[in-house]
Amino acid sequence: MEYITIDGDDVGRKITASYLSNDEVGLRSLSHELETTTKKIAELLESFGFNVIFCAADGVVASCEDYPDFEDVFIGIQKLTPNSINFSAGVGSNLKDAYVALLDAKSNGKNQLCNYSKIKIKNV
Repeated sequence: MEYITIDGDDVGRKITASYLSNDEVGLRSLSHELETTTKKIAELLESFGFNVIFCAADGVVASCEDYPDFEDVFIGIQKLTPNSINFSAGVGSNLKDAYVALLDAKSNGKNQLCNYSKIKIKNV
């Protein structure tokens, strides 16, 4: 079983900016973009044979019995996203590993896919 977790990059900052500038229209627009995009991502994952576990706010989590080409999956995700929002993704053999891989992707530049099995652990 493989898991993928996908999360919008810097979405919290965009939300905060809307609040601080009293931008109701911008906040509404961002909400609509996120809702539309996460639904499209969930549908894409289902087309690759994934079972969607979570789809809300700026995130999607899914599992799959097969081992699809995650690079192809991520390219498909990037094609679905609006120019104003990037997404990062993590892949692992369980939810925890997928989440750790997502954190690695976000910590190393965002807008990328990271597979837990390829994370190099450094001895400190």
